[in-house]
Amino acid sequence: MKFLNPSEPDSEDFFQVCKLSDLKEKQGRKFIVNEVQIAVFKIGENVFALNNVCPHQHSAIIYDGFIEDDCIVCPAHGWKFRLTDGKLPSGSKGLDSYKVKILNEFIWIKVIQKKFNW
Repeated sequence: MKFLNPSEPDSEDFFQVCKLSDLKEKQGRKFIVNEVQIAVFKIGENVFALNNVCPHQHSAIIYDGFIEDDCIVCPAHGWKFRLTDGKLPSGSKGLDSYKVKILNEFIWIKVIQKKFNW
């Protein structure tokens, strides 16, 4: 993976995942960045990136969900997560969401790997 311009703030945390043209309208794609599973969706001119693992049964299937009411619906049990922030429609914690940039037709996602202190 390539990095953004090093002079840009926080550029070390952005990773190039694909071209904008690689994404199909309202269909998810799965990527793994720094051992984190990411589900990426294109809706019109917007691109959203959420954690791909549903918290309900810890299944990595969010990318395979369908879009409804500005949410991604988990294909296993119908849980909905807002595309804009990954939260449940009620506002409760849901999925991690990731900052997205589109530069020169490439999608860049800011992913910081979580570190556990056992």
